[in-house]
Amino acid sequence: MNKLTSFLIDEQQAHRKGGLYHKTQVQLAYNSNRIEGSKLTEEQTRYIFETRTIGFKDQEAVPVDDIIETTNHFIAFDDLLRTIEEPLTEELIKTFHRRLNTGTSDAQLPYFNVGDYKKLANEVGGRETCKPAEVANEMRKLNSWYQNQKEVNINTLAEYHWRFESIHPFQDGNGRVGRLILFRECLRNNIMPFVIDNERKMYYYRGLSEFKQTPGFLVGTMQSAQDVYEAWIKYFNEDLLEGLKIG
Repeated sequence: MNKLTSFLIDEQQAHRKGGLYHKTQVQLAYNSNRIEGSKLTEEQTRYIFETRTIGFKDQEAVPVDDIIETTNHFIAFDDLLRTIEEPLTEELIKTFHRRLNTGTSDAQLPYFNVGDYKKLANEVGGRETCKPAEVANEMRKLNSWYQNQKEVNINTLAEYHWRFESIHPFQDGNGRVGRLILFRECLRNNIMPFVIDNERKMYYYRGLSEFKQTPGFLVGTMQSAQDVYEAWIKYFNEDLLEGLKIG
């Protein structure tokens, strides 16, 4: 386990406020949910993480689901750290989906299938995705391909993410699950992790949509986000850079 991963786990277990774990939790939850349309601000996200309460006086009302999904994301990230030494499996991916969606209004819908693969066909950005009957087989093939990689680098993770989002295995929440996987697998493979922020949203979407023709665009977006996380590490503890691959 690299120094960064150990540091994040230590801060999480010590309930340390104002550190790198704290910043990562807030930024990852805020940005990943914002990309998917959450109305919560960064400050509101931080307030929920720090106080585990809701108290947005004189501010625009936000959907209850946005608040639930934010608190769920904090729990899912802790699951990410807790299972960091386990290989990436279908069951673990389903666990992330269950964590992220438990208690939401979508979870009450009979077809939503929280924590399991989709029952209904869906599209993303007007593009067809994997049919429900084919999802389990396609996910097995994807994870088999990934586990058989001799070396995992940023290019490997970009391809995994593109293939995962193309399959779109869940009824909803695929982007948030996929970005958690990216962060987790960066840590597991000694790669500088990153947070795709809302400002990079359009570059990120373009990278996914054009990956087959121009894989470098998604990779470049991920690398630019790595630069940001590297700066955070340097601020909190530069020694944590030891052993991490960048780019």
